[in-house]
Amino acid sequence: MQPFTEKVITIIQNIPEGNVMTYGQIAKLAGSPRGARQVVRILHSMSEKYHLPWHRVVNSKGLIGIKDDEHFHDQKLSLQSEGVEFMMNGSINLSEFQFHPETVYEDYT
Repeated sequence: MQPFTEKVITIIQNIPEGNVMTYGQIAKLAGSPRGARQVVRILHSMSEKYHLPWHRVVNSKGLIGIKDDEHFHDQKLSLQSEGVEFMMNGSINLSEFQFHPETVYEDYT
């Protein structure tokens, strides 16, 4: 497994309940500031194997990035069950619910 992939998995595993992180934020912490799409691929291919809380990862606007209705609603309901609130426009207030592990952990790299 590539070091970037390992770091991404570790970061996602440590997103606390009731919080979210963005794809780009995770990529940057894992050492690849432009690797947001790689984070998407890792989530898609490894969420089940590593029991990743995939529902806690959203796009940079605080929106659920999944277009499939069923998975979109699964993600939204999972977040709401953890106390994450959605604004009228369907986004999450990142200033309230975004997790910033860089303030908790020294460094993932």
